Amino acid sequence: MKGGLPSRINSLALLLVFQTNPYPIMRPIIAFLVLSVTRSLAAEAPLRALLVCGGCCHDYEKQSVILRDGIQARANIQVDVIRSLDNSTKPYFPMYENKEWAKGYDVIIHDECAAEIKEMPYVQNIVDAHKNGVPAVNLHCAMHCYRTGTDLWFEFIGLQSSAHGWKKPIDIDFSTSEHSIIKGLSNWTSVDEELYNNLKIFETAKPIVLGSQVQGNGNKDTNVVAWTNDYHGTRIFSTTLGHQNETVADGRYLDFVVRGLLWSCDKLDPAHLKPYAGPNGKFDTVPAREVVATPAADAVKKP
Repeated sequence: MKGGLPSRINSLALLLVFQTNPYPIMRPIIAFLVLSVTRSLAAEAPLRALLVCGGCCHDYEKQSVILRDGIQARANIQVDVIRSLDNSTKPYFPMYENKEWAKGYDVIIHDECAAEIKEMPYVQNIVDAHKNGVPAVNLHCAMHCYRTGTDLWFEFIGLQSSAHGWKKPIDIDFSTSEHSIIKGLSNWTSVDEELYNNLKIFETAKPIVLGSQVQGNGNKDTNVVAWTNDYHGTRIFSTTLGHQNETVADGRYLDFVVRGLLWSCDKLDPAHLKPYAGPNGKFDTVPAREVVATPAADAVKKP
């Protein structure tokens, strides 16, 4: 998908130049002009992102719009949204049944809360898209999704978390790393948020941000709240921050997420750190999946 249309225009235009131009001496000049124009088109073409959200415990109706608008206002990215209307821990996205579900996108933003979705090959299809080269951004409850009883999802994310404590402010510390994602970002303190635990940090992951939160005993717990992961050569960025609408709408949070997103696409540069000027992407909703009840054995009428 990346630069696909400009590349095709480039090839066709050059072919036309060399087949139809009667003055061979002019061909290099025309070829240079064609290449310059098509490279400019490629540089200006927006990235395409898919935001997948829905499930338990969060205001995805509002947060999906906040994220879409906040990302598009900060980067040359068109964001499509697909939101499940299921507010349980089993939001179902039919597209994940298709191995090619991520085709056409430069990056996927996982913002699901789907701890009890465990079916295979459904979950395998999700991670395989990223294993095959599609970058990803994982936000907040995405870290607690797809608990299949294996490390499949956690290996993709790069860190395993199982729970969080109470909702209290988190001191966010960007000073522990010199990663390009957090370059120029300043420490700040969130509103009441959830500090996720860190059960395991995989060898492919690199912590870049720490968060500290005062606990009930007066002591502070400090955990990794953002990191990168090398998933079979694909760049993955994740942050456990983002429970409250106030956090998601905070300009500091959106700046941070956008930088992580662009890094995952290897596009963290001035050309992409400018507002998207095109039409909004698609916004689709998926209804909750109907569960067919199975009669209990003792409730079945005997003939």
